[in-house]
Amino acid sequence: MGHDHARYAPVDPVSTGFKGRCPRCAQGQLFDGFLALKKECLNCKLDYAFADSGDGPAVFVMTGLGFVVVGLALWLEVNYSPPLWLHLAIWFPLTIGLGLYLLRAIKGIMICLQYRNKAAQGEIDRG
Repeated sequence: MGHDHARYAPVDPVSTGFKGRCPRCAQGQLFDGFLALKKECLNCKLDYAFADSGDGPAVFVMTGLGFVVVGLALWLEVNYSPPLWLHLAIWFPLTIGLGLYLLRAIKGIMICLQYRNKAAQGEIDRG
């Protein structure tokens, strides 16, 4: 991350990460496949070795999506009392689909925020 940042205009980390673009130039692709990162940006040559989102995206997706889906399922059950097969037909595909979509988007956002805030592993100051 020691490159000259003056050559690249600041980008919005939320929209850039949501689209899966490079956190520096917002042009190159961030992902190689579904969740795997590329080695570097093909446009600006930013090395993606700094990027480590860990389990954060999965935690955010499971927590947020869980509240929404359970809340909607309870609302539907209390108001309309549909059969169990209808609940399964609605909520299972919705949960899987939204979960996979949001997982990629939130991982991209977290990597862009890491780059913007120069986040790195903590070090002990011995001096």
